[in-house]
Amino acid sequence: PPAQRLPPLTPAVFPPSPSSPAQIQVIPCKICGDKSSGIHYGVITCEGCKGFFRRSQQNNASYSCSRQRNCLIDRTNRNRCQHCRLQKCLALGMSR
Repeated sequence: PPAQRLPPLTPAVFPPSPSSPAQIQVIPCKICGDKSSGIHYGVITCEGCKGFFRRSQQNNASYSCSRQRNCLIDRTNRNRCQHCRLQKCLALGMSR
């Protein structure tokens, strides 16, 4: 049998209620919490985390953490520690 193709990830649209118009649910990036753009490398991520993970894998990157290896990775701090960001990507299941 032919392989079944899944539809692309689209935001969930809820029907309007009498008090509010239709709302689109934005799913946050599982790595940094920014607005996600879809499922990339097995995890719902934003474009920034997708690109970071891709470059890390392409370059066989080896990062080190100058703190205690438990840095906060959020939208504003995600570029401060590449080691902890990559570890979070891997811990949440991103893989090539």
